[in-house]
Amino acid sequence: MKQNIKNLLFSELEEYFVQKYRQKFRAKQVFKWLSLGVSSFTEMTDISKKMAEELSEDFYISTLKVLKKEVSKDKTVKFLYELGDGNTIESVLMEYKHGRSICISTQVGCNMGCTFCASTVGGKVRDLEAGEILDQVILTARYENVKISNIVLMGIGEPLDNYENVIRFLKNVNDEHGINIGYRHISLSTCGLVDGIDRLAEEEMPLTLSISLHAPNDTIRNRTMPVSKKYSYGELLGAVKRYLQKNGRRVSFEYTLIKDVNDKPEHARELCRNLKGMLCHVNLIPVNPARGTLAPSDVKHIHHFQELLIAGGLNATIRRTLGTDINAACGQLRRATQQEKKGGEPQ
Repeated sequence: MKQNIKNLLFSELEEYFVQKYRQKFRAKQVFKWLSLGVSSFTEMTDISKKMAEELSEDFYISTLKVLKKEVSKDKTVKFLYELGDGNTIESVLMEYKHGRSICISTQVGCNMGCTFCASTVGGKVRDLEAGEILDQVILTARYENVKISNIVLMGIGEPLDNYENVIRFLKNVNDEHGINIGYRHISLSTCGLVDGIDRLAEEEMPLTLSISLHAPNDTIRNRTMPVSKKYSYGELLGAVKRYLQKNGRRVSFEYTLIKDVNDKPEHARELCRNLKGMLCHVNLIPVNPARGTLAPSDVKHIHHFQELLIAGGLNATIRRTLGTDINAACGQLRRATQQEKKGGEPQ
């Protein structure tokens, strides 16, 4: 049975070429072509036609089909991609002063059940393969003819729920023989899978760990994030502290502000007490009413919340909102398209 060649690590590709051809250098050639987004082995002009045919007997090259592309007024570009099996995922390309960042998906759907996220509606269909995660970076750069400098694993899915494939992707996207995006330019977001955070710490990859916190305590977190019923607030912060001890890089806490749920002054003060002394940054985000049941805090409340955090000794910023006119929030475009196919309205 053929396998997706983009799932292989560079070292595994070297081993293949040594065993079959006794030509280790071929791995560099093929790995580079794959990072450029070729869709067939015959496009690789520095290998023979015979080798291309033999490679196609052992492997296939995954690709993505653009089902929809939406461009925001602020130049944010959202892709709805179709995978080889007909499932769909989203990727978002964002432009900043420091370069272009891409937000990518790691699963088709999501099982985490966070009430403020459209990605989780319908649950998880399947994990993405390492090559399918990589395709989002490679093909978005090729379709838009741009260089991507930063990666955020914050699209559809929970990265640490697809651990092996995500780690394999990270190693490949970082590899000097391919795209070569440094770990320090990669951010991985998790809703708080404690065992996954501990495993990630052992990988010793100097990427940025981003925790979807969204509450100052278990009581509030339980209302919006079912994962907190498995891993308590204290267990999560304990894992973050262990990660910091091992990794030494500042952790980012994502905090979505929901009107009358987690945006009151007492919530800010409690958050300060919980995170005091931790090497961290708090990223405040106005909730996107993806499922029509949650209202965002008003601008005045958001700024006051930020002021209280800063006064309490935390580094806190308000996330710049991009792509609000194109359903850029996670899972929205996929969900809307699914509903269109069914002849109904997104719920």
